[in-house]
Amino acid sequence: FRSGLDDGEVWRQPGARIGYVPQEPPFDPEQSVFQAVVGGISVLTQLNPWVVGLHMVLSIALIVPSATIGFVLGVLTGVARVFGPKWLRSLGNGFTTIFRGVPLVVQLMILYFGLPNLGIYLEPYPASVLGFILCTGAYQSEYVRGALLSIRQGQIKAAYALGFTKLQTILWVVIPQAARRALPGCGNEIIYLIKYSSLAYIITCIELTGEAKVLVSRSFRPTEVYIVAGIYYLVLVSFA
Repeated sequence: FRSGLDDGEVWRQPGARIGYVPQEPPFDPEQSVFQAVVGGISVLTQLNPWVVGLHMVLSIALIVPSATIGFVLGVLTGVARVFGPKWLRSLGNGFTTIFRGVPLVVQLMILYFGLPNLGIYLEPYPASVLGFILCTGAYQSEYVRGALLSIRQGQIKAAYALGFTKLQTILWVVIPQAARRALPGCGNEIIYLIKYSSLAYIITCIELTGEAKVLVSRSFRPTEVYIVAGIYYLVLVSFA
């Protein structure tokens, strides 16, 4: 029986006996936190600042054009949904319904993996930016639409009575007031977009989260690596 054990390892332990199962030490939260901190420091020492900076720049390169173009698209779509002709309103409503209803991950998959079946090939970066622009534009249009509808009709009729055209009324009466009401929602959408950018790695656009995933596969320390990645995103959100 003794020779059948794993090289008699249990017999080398002092006080060992057959059937004895050593008990794990009680859970110590302070010790666990200390180990996590030490592990995080060890992971940080493995990080190449140039590599991390490169992927941080790529994340910013995803966010800035997506936020800028998406905002413009959202404003134009929101105005069209309120003041446009019937066919244009229907088109805007359909666009908003599709890109607000379909998950962003699915949109990115369609753009990168689905469009090649139609003969359209996109690199990871353009596919990611296009997906972010369409998604954030749809949400921005809803904020803009709600702000435009909040303006009282009496002000619009008063502008018409003063001789303003429809375009002048929109530009000089409606939009200045609606902009202040839409600003909080549009600002929040930029923060959401910073976090959306972490999905780009799914279509092989290796930004900050993608690099964190690669580092996890090398260090086998997911907790520490993803905490560090979260800190980077927190810094981006704080500056947004």
